[in-house]
Amino acid sequence: MNRILNFIRGLLVNRISKFGVVLVTSAFISFIVLEFFSLVGIYTNAYFGLITYLLLPGLFLFGLLLIPLGWWRHKVTSGENMAALLADSFSTEDIQKRWRGSNLFVWLMIFTFINILFIVGASVRTLHFMDSAYFCGNACHSVMHPEWIVYQESPHARVPCVECHVGEGMGALVDSKLNGVRQMFSATFDLYERPIPTPVHRLRPSRETCEKCHWPDQFYGNRIIRITHYLPDSSNTPEYTTLAMKIDNEKDRNAGIHWHISRDHRVLYSSKDDAREEMVEIRVEDGQGAGRIYTNRRLKGPVETGKGLREMDCVDCHNRATHRYEDPSKAVDMAIVHGDIPAELPFIKREALAVLTANYPDKSAGLTGIGQRLEGYYTAVEFPTSPGDVEQAIVACQKIYKRNIHPLMNVNWNPYPDYIGHQHDGGCFRCHNEDLVDESGNHIPYDCTTCHSILAWDSPDAFQFLQAVDSTTTDLHLHQYLQREFMKLGK
Repeated sequence: MNRILNFIRGLLVNRISKFGVVLVTSAFISFIVLEFFSLVGIYTNAYFGLITYLLLPGLFLFGLLLIPLGWWRHKVTSGENMAALLADSFSTEDIQKRWRGSNLFVWLMIFTFINILFIVGASVRTLHFMDSAYFCGNACHSVMHPEWIVYQESPHARVPCVECHVGEGMGALVDSKLNGVRQMFSATFDLYERPIPTPVHRLRPSRETCEKCHWPDQFYGNRIIRITHYLPDSSNTPEYTTLAMKIDNEKDRNAGIHWHISRDHRVLYSSKDDAREEMVEIRVEDGQGAGRIYTNRRLKGPVETGKGLREMDCVDCHNRATHRYEDPSKAVDMAIVHGDIPAELPFIKREALAVLTANYPDKSAGLTGIGQRLEGYYTAVEFPTSPGDVEQAIVACQKIYKRNIHPLMNVNWNPYPDYIGHQHDGGCFRCHNEDLVDESGNHIPYDCTTCHSILAWDSPDAFQFLQAVDSTTTDLHLHQYLQREFMKLGK
């Protein structure tokens, strides 16, 4: 023990080196303690993680640099050579023995090994911590809070963020960490946009991400989708739209929605900007590179073709596969479907939509206002209601509000368009419209039945269409398939 203390005392030649030793020692001990707390689950807070895996290793390295800096400063001020400085701090016997049997060099090698071991271990733990979804969502809490909230309720909540946002290989790792430094700088000095723009230019191709789990050659066939919509009347009258989605066809790869990503051909496009909402050019190529070119005749001036082409993949339609924000009307409909909002409450569709879309000064006021307005309405009117139903509706509406509204980041009702479907002329209609034409003036098909068959449209009975399907039809397989699917939906 005395030998260790003598070695440490020998390093303390001035205030700079003393401060360096203090930093190294305190950072090392603090890291070990906090790492132990983390491993046994005493804390899981992201800010403790920032201290443990970023701040403390940084202080440790800074302290190591201060020790030789202190010696260099001492050499400059004293005017002595290094041999004389060593003689002042360490015994002549240790210096003369050099490597063999010298306490100085033995302890120097021991501490060097400990330092290297600590730096490597801390670096590995730091990379592991920075690759966790918890770090991504909580390290910059106010900035990424909206994305973190919707991520936790998404189908990909158990998929780490880096699986989609970081490429493979050392180059991609280094690039992501440099980008992370830039983001931390932007967050520190408040230089980021509100809301955060979708990083479409940094997303990896879906064949490196989505297709690790979703097997494109395993055909899905058709899929029945039932959309329930409630009218804003006293009975919250339900209406049902039923679609048979033509996902893909195991017999013909050139049919169905997944035709767009078939390996038998390529679809390429260019858009006006990163939002990818207005197309400039669409190219459809077969296996030999031949095909058609569609250009947007709605754009003013000459259209430059062949520039900035991107091959279409999964995320061009499934662009909000994880970070999905809701439309207020659809959110209320789904809450009623799931029983979170009681359908028995008169006018609840209308009132819930009204309180959710009202203007509030901040999030706290919004949550309070939702409760006060709904409770006030059902207290004032003479409807036979249950207090438990009203309270249940309030809790459900507040949950919808908390999920979708984030005033600090200017995230109001769905600032990010979802390209699944064709709401507001987006989604499918970005390409399937009469303005994208080939050299012969032919446009890309945009008929409703291209991607789905409409089995019912705003029908009062979700299963009424089955009565119109004749069981003696030649397409008996389709009839039986639809019956099976609707049995699954609860018929």
